[in-house]
Amino acid sequence: MKVVLATRNKGKAREIGRILFGSGVEIVSLDEFPGVTLPPETGATMKENALIKARAASNVTGLPALADDSGLEVDFLGGAPGVYSARFAGDGATDEENWRKLLKELEGVPASKRTARFRCVMALVGVDGGERCFEGVFEGVITGEPKGSNGFGYDPVFLIPSKGMTSAELSPDEKNSISHRAKALDALKSYLASNKRSLLA
Repeated sequence: MKVVLATRNKGKAREIGRILFGSGVEIVSLDEFPGVTLPPETGATMKENALIKARAASNVTGLPALADDSGLEVDFLGGAPGVYSARFAGDGATDEENWRKLLKELEGVPASKRTARFRCVMALVGVDGGERCFEGVFEGVITGEPKGSNGFGYDPVFLIPSKGMTSAELSPDEKNSISHRAKALDALKSYLASNKRSLLA
C-alpha cells in the first residue's frame, strides 16, 4: 500500500519510515515528485496544518497522503512555540537557533516550571477524499543546556524525567518507542489493521 509522505524534512521522514516498517504501508518520498510544492502552513492548529499538507500531496500525486504537524508546547510560555516551533527564531531558522532562543526565553525559570510536551498530529487523506487524524503527546521538561547528538529539532533540550536523558540522548529505536510521533503512528497502524482500509482505496 503506497502512501506519499508530505514532508521534505529528512529527519522526520526517516523517523516515520522506521516506525511504520512492517505495517504494510510503503512510504513514497515526496522527493520522487520534485515539482510538488507544499502549501504554506497557515492553519491555527497542528491538525489544520497536517490536513493542508496531506490534501495537497494527495491531490497532486494521486496517492493517499500522510502528513504530520508537530511542535513543542512549553507551559511557562503559554503553549508556545506550538505551531511556530519550526520557525520560532524566524523563517528559515536552524534547529539550533530555535532551541537557543527557547533556552534564552526560559533563563532563570526553575525546573518545576519548565514542563513541556511534544505534540504530533498525523493526517491521512485518501484518494477518495476521506480524512482521518491521529494524535500523540510526549511529556518532558526543558533543560538548561543541550545534551545528546541524536534526533533533530528541540530534542537536545527536551528531558524525559523517567529516563534521565534528553530525547537527543536516546537511540532512534528507543525514541521511536515512546515519542509523540510514535504514539500518533501507533494509532494510525491500529486504524489500518482494522477493517477500515477504504480510506486508502
